[in-house]
Amino acid sequence: MYLKSLHLCQFRNYLEQQVAFTAPKAVLLGENAQGKSNLLEAVELLATVRSHRTSRDRDLILEGHSMASITAQVNRDLGEVDLSITFRQGSRRTFSINGERLRRQLDFLGLVNAVQFSSLDLDLVRGNPEQRRHWLDGLLIQLEPIYAHLLHQYNHILKQRNALLKERQRCAREPLSSQTQQSLASADRQFHASQSAMGMQQEAIAEMSLSDQLALWDAQLVTAGTHLIRRRARALTRIAPLANAWHQAISGSRETLAITYAPNVPLEQDDPQAVQQTFLEKLQARATAEQFQGATLVGPHRDEISFTINQASARQYGSQGQQRTLVLALKLAELQLIETVTQEPPLLLLDDVLAELDLNRQNQLLEAIQDRFQTLITTTHLGAFDAQWLQSSQILVVKAGRLMQA
Repeated sequence: MYLKSLHLCQFRNYLEQQVAFTAPKAVLLGENAQGKSNLLEAVELLATVRSHRTSRDRDLILEGHSMASITAQVNRDLGEVDLSITFRQGSRRTFSINGERLRRQLDFLGLVNAVQFSSLDLDLVRGNPEQRRHWLDGLLIQLEPIYAHLLHQYNHILKQRNALLKERQRCAREPLSSQTQQSLASADRQFHASQSAMGMQQEAIAEMSLSDQLALWDAQLVTAGTHLIRRRARALTRIAPLANAWHQAISGSRETLAITYAPNVPLEQDDPQAVQQTFLEKLQARATAEQFQGATLVGPHRDEISFTINQASARQYGSQGQQRTLVLALKLAELQLIETVTQEPPLLLLDDVLAELDLNRQNQLLEAIQDRFQTLITTTHLGAFDAQWLQSSQILVVKAGRLMQA
């Protein structure tokens, strides 16, 4: 896979910028807050349709404008493809392939694969569980594009179930407010559009008792959540040995890394019916607590992923150096796994990382890259690179949302 060109229009701080990539490695050189990370974010959006920096499209649009777009030309083994994402204020994104607008976002995924490694990722170990779930979800979207749809579906169901629990908390067994009924009816129409097997009309839902409505959302939550749990478990099983091998290589075989999935719903066997039954039983056991708190307390939105180094918690007891080695090993394992699954090397996006790594880890990373992965790397200075590495790289100077050849 090779990213030939990128065109940004009114995206972040870029008014209009076209760049052609002419070498396997592109170094984006510039001071902070000039737009280096924005360019990598655009590539990340092409790969996962998500940004690790924001969840709001309006943040992606240049101030004073109503829309933005990212256009790219990508070479893959099967041929060349033109990709485009358009963001609009107050409207949904649109996606195009070779000039043809897509009806489903899902059809856009899988055409670009990329591994992003930023200074923010160094908090992956010591940060909150949500950061680790976000990392795993991003990986799964690239391994199985259908996962993006499953994740969206689960989050939609979770949102509607929480709304019902809050309403139940507020008014006990009083009738639902008309506003909440409309919200639930709207949610059901959307759910039917993607899963027509449900077999219930939204008018019937509005007439159901509060308990029956909750049971309906329970069934949907269990079904959707089981898909996420099983896929997360399988992905971690695949990446864990790869990450451990990299960790041992970087640490000189002095340390062993273990990655453990701790699902909120216990996963004793990879059987959907067994997981669903366990999920439902735990929901029933926490029903009183959920009613008291007005929130869903059971499900993959509360999963945890733990890292241990030589059987000790990396989060609690790992030194800063060990934690950085762990994250570097994870990113190298991501590259390896995505390449194995897609049969093409993914892009590597390195955002202000080298300054955070010591010389040994820098060398391990640069040695692993070579010319095997097309790499876009941001930096404020060129001191971390040796002359030979720079000679085979394209150097682009970034200043105030403009790119110039060095």
